[in-house]
Amino acid sequence: MSYQQFAYYYDQLMEDAPYDQWVAFFKQAVQSYGGNVSSVLDLGCGTGSVSIRLSKQGYDVTGVDLSEDMLVMANEKSLQQKVPVQYIQQDMTELEGLQEFDAAIIFCDSLNYILSEEKVLAAFQSVYQHLKEDGLFLFDVHSLYKIHNIFMGSTFGSNEEQLSYIWQCYEGEEPDSVEHELSFFVQEDENRYIRFDEVHIQRTLSIEVYKRMLQSTGFRVLAVTGDFSQDDIQPEAERIFFICKK
Repeated sequence: MSYQQFAYYYDQLMEDAPYDQWVAFFKQAVQSYGGNVSSVLDLGCGTGSVSIRLSKQGYDVTGVDLSEDMLVMANEKSLQQKVPVQYIQQDMTELEGLQEFDAAIIFCDSLNYILSEEKVLAAFQSVYQHLKEDGLFLFDVHSLYKIHNIFMGSTFGSNEEQLSYIWQCYEGEEPDSVEHELSFFVQEDENRYIRFDEVHIQRTLSIEVYKRMLQSTGFRVLAVTGDFSQDDIQPEAERIFFICKK
């Protein structure tokens, strides 16, 4: 099973993802901190689910992802919905040749796929270089609580007729990292399923380390919140949000 086929099934697997909440969080942050924002750089855009929603809200969106197959799906979705989004295949740690944007986002824990602190810092530096003065930078990451108390040693699954999966989580080699081993079973016809496997590794860092990296890059950290809330972070928050300004 090729990764292009996995990219196709990605949207089915993520159909309950809170994309509208990411968009609402972005708009609230713009209202609170951003001023006039028209152009948005969506890094780790995947199949374009957030990019398309932001474009429909009137933003000029450029989506960037490392996976060509994910971008193929994103472009197909944009064309089908007649939504103008530009998609570019690049590594977020080595952005080059792009314009400057009013805002940049890395949502849906895409940053957690960068496993070294040096590369995370490089991503922040790349974002900084492609933001206008006073530009906003928003991203979310898994909390340490989620890595250690929800993922680690857990097994998840779904038994649907056309697409089922088993998702097992193991401690990764890096500190505060998790290895996701996923087996998917896709119905090909009435009596036959095809299995394909994926391994994903994610790592998170402490809030203090992220803040130190952001500040060393030149960002002002305006707010750090949990689970789409504008309130203080609760001890069992699963997702940490950062709102920063160049």
